Amino acid sequence: MFVSRITKKVAWGELDALGIVFYPRYYEWMDEASHIFFERIGLDLNRLLYEKKIIFALVETGAKYIKPAKYHDELEIKTYIKKVESKLILVQHEVIKIKDNSVIMEGYEKRICIRIGDDGRFKAVPIPEELIKKIEQEMT
Repeated sequence: MFVSRITKKVAWGELDALGIVFYPRYYEWMDEASHIFFERIGLDLNRLLYEKKIIFALVETGAKYIKPAKYHDELEIKTYIKKVESKLILVQHEVIKIKDNSVIMEGYEKRICIRIGDDGRFKAVPIPEELIKKIEQEMT
């Protein structure tokens, strides 16, 4: 299974009043990590949007916060595909504090395949077969 890994160093502006990472930052990081994951497996989401009018829109996200991250902590975000369905991809994330290799957050994103019609409306559609093959190849 392919696991994409990116690193982050917690910046001052990412903290809340208690001096720990403000929870919405994790959602920003998960979104960024998903886009990087797709790039690394050869799926250009921007190209899909403009050439095929397909996007993988978020329909559900969640996170379990295990330990706080603080200023200047170095983190690794691991991202992989946990499940693929006809119209849906489940992307899994783990945020790890590099110093002690502890998992500090586990999160997920459910992304649904949407086609944008000429009228600008969105419609959930089955993931094209060539994309499913590409994604499933990275899951083994």
